[in-house]
Amino acid sequence: MPVSSSPLLLTAHDADRLARRAAAGLRATAGLRDGDIVAFCLPGSVDLLAAILGASRSGLRPAVMNPGLTPAERAVQRSILGDPHCIEDRGALAALFGDATMDIAEVPLTRTMHFTSGTTGVPKAVTNGVLDERTARAVVDDELAVWDLGPSDRFLMCSPLHHTVAVRFATSVLVAGGELLVTPHFEAGAALNSLRVDQPTAAFMVPTHLQRILGHPSLGHDERFSSLRYLAHAGSACPPALKRAAMERVGGRGVLEFYGASETQFAFCTQEEWLERPGTVGRARQGRTLSIRPLDADHGAGDGVGTIWCDVPEFARWSYLGQPEATAAAWDGTSCTVGDLGTLDDDGFLFLTGRRHDLIISGGVNVYPAEVEAALAGTDGVTELAIFGWDDPTWGQRVCCALVGDDGAEARLRERANEHLAPFKRPKDYYRLDALPMTSTGKVLRRLLGEAVGLAT
Repeated sequence: MPVSSSPLLLTAHDADRLARRAAAGLRATAGLRDGDIVAFCLPGSVDLLAAILGASRSGLRPAVMNPGLTPAERAVQRSILGDPHCIEDRGALAALFGDATMDIAEVPLTRTMHFTSGTTGVPKAVTNGVLDERTARAVVDDELAVWDLGPSDRFLMCSPLHHTVAVRFATSVLVAGGELLVTPHFEAGAALNSLRVDQPTAAFMVPTHLQRILGHPSLGHDERFSSLRYLAHAGSACPPALKRAAMERVGGRGVLEFYGASETQFAFCTQEEWLERPGTVGRARQGRTLSIRPLDADHGAGDGVGTIWCDVPEFARWSYLGQPEATAAAWDGTSCTVGDLGTLDDDGFLFLTGRRHDLIISGGVNVYPAEVEAALAGTDGVTELAIFGWDDPTWGQRVCCALVGDDGAEARLRERANEHLAPFKRPKDYYRLDALPMTSTGKVLRRLLGEAVGLAT
């Protein structure tokens, strides 16, 4: 049966009740102990969220994988997690919710692990270990201080649970005693209907969600989302025209933006700040300090562009599970970076100029060129290939492939992509060239690929 796209209401009371049952079920059916990792690879649902919270509030470490991954991609992520107990079907998930319950902490004792990669294309699981209750409470209070959530709130969450932001917002809403609208599968008409009927007080969307809702044929010309006191967005660059269109529909605090990553949160931007400085992603979150470190000679420099670093409070420390070298490269004392590029103005407002160098963000989902290139490598008739992102009005960016090869290369690459890559990672467009732009040392100049294939004007 197809998964319903209509949001499902979850109250704080029901979430707590289900989380206690799931926690007991995880201990009984899987034999898990404090600190053990349990992986979930399922479409979004109330039960999945309750199981994630039951795990994290009972001292287990949940990890959430994208159910759209291929079996090979799932196997890689499971191996990074140390081949944990993995729940991958609805029957195994339902079995967790027996009659038994157990006492659990009021807040998650760990951040749910999600996967990120950076420029290497090798997945990394972000973790902060298991925290004591004081530190765990500080993590939640940090979010509540920004989002001002309380018992009277009803929050519409459009992103899937394998996105870090979905679990973060869900946790904040439920800890605050509010209600959550869980979207099993995003569909613009269903989300629009929820805005009309369910009357959420706050919502989170990536720009692709906004574009589809605001472009829905049933949306009235002057229709406003009057129940919302704010709408938050992040995940990829939001076209200014789309953001302004959203502002016309939302009252209260309006359209809020934040900049962060699976690893940590960096900046927050109010509607007023963005209108005064179009393009900014805001200033440093509370308890944090942003800085820009100049680029090295290999990447060029100028106009104040550099790598974004953020000094974070102790409770926001994190690491890459089982990858100490990658962790060490991301930290310098109490400051960390995910490799994104940007500038700071004199008032401390951050402007992004690049996302982890080569990272493509399509529909709010990270796509790593090196991973796609590795999957397509060795295709018959292809001499060279390079993956890059290009601006797209619907997706923010679309995945593109530049290649050197014979007349049948594109067809064979598409076939290979269908076999080895999840749909969101597959190139949408292919461009055949006589040669790829290279440095003198033989590295592809990815930033020149758009111009080389005729996309840049």
